[in-house]
Amino acid sequence: MRFVRRTAALAVAGGIAAAATVLPAVPALAHGAPTSPISRTAACAAGGEQTGSAACRAALAANGRPFGSFDNLRVPNVGGKDREFIPDGNLCSGGLPEFRGLDQPRTDWPTTKVTAGTTLNVSYAGTIPHEGSFRLYLTRKGYAPTKPLSWADLGAPLAEVKDPPLRGGAYRMSVKLPEDRSGRHVLYTVWQTSSTPDTYYSCSDLVVKAAPAAVGAAPAKKATPKASRSAEPGAVAVPLDAQSPAAAAAPPAEHQSWLSPAAAEAKDRVTLGHQIVIAALIVITGVSAGAGFMRLRAARAQAHHFGPPPR
Repeated sequence: MRFVRRTAALAVAGGIAAAATVLPAVPALAHGAPTSPISRTAACAAGGEQTGSAACRAALAANGRPFGSFDNLRVPNVGGKDREFIPDGNLCSGGLPEFRGLDQPRTDWPTTKVTAGTTLNVSYAGTIPHEGSFRLYLTRKGYAPTKPLSWADLGAPLAEVKDPPLRGGAYRMSVKLPEDRSGRHVLYTVWQTSSTPDTYYSCSDLVVKAAPAAVGAAPAKKATPKASRSAEPGAVAVPLDAQSPAAAAAPPAEHQSWLSPAAAEAKDRVTLGHQIVIAALIVITGVSAGAGFMRLRAARAQAHHFGPPPR
């Protein structure tokens, strides 16, 4: 097991004095740093887990001196005024010369892969227990890892955790990641202790996978408006979906009566009367025609029997 985790385990199992006898390089005043997601201090600083990586070697060269201990990046007497004490571009080092190499804007820092919209579990190694509050920030959407980290890159804290218990050599907490992040981001952790005047700062680099689409969600279909019933030239088609239920259910305009119900009933009675009169005329005409025909037949029969009448 690497140095960082051995130090935390020894501090819990046998006390910091026992840890110092086994690992004399650890300063007597050392306190903590995030190990999951791994921070730049826990990866690259003295006793870090990935000091041989390209980013850590470059950070050491830029530092111009040996790094301080991974768990000792702390600034005294800040008292919550982080933006006043820690200048832009120095957030990962806390402005401390022995950690300034950690401020390098690079895209190959050791990272932890996470997924947007999920809960991220954070483990903050504590080599000496302290009471205090943790504030966890995430860089904003559109963050550029090729530029030095500034306070403007951070929004409001995603979570604030006060006095979490120390279990198994670490403070453990969780934070819900926003759903609108993807690509490289930084989880910035501020530990403001209340049992000492010190505040600790750390940067954990993340590669955020975009949030997955909702399972079983079918893409929305765009409704196709139905043509109106009107087919007259020059008529404007109004979708049936846009008509009122009464209008949609009503018969076409050419089939609708413009009369009131009473007038319509009177019209029906007049129409029926006309039909009766016409039928009667037809019958009378037929009877008259039949009578004339019979008289004509009788005259012809008489002429044939008696001859033509005298002149």
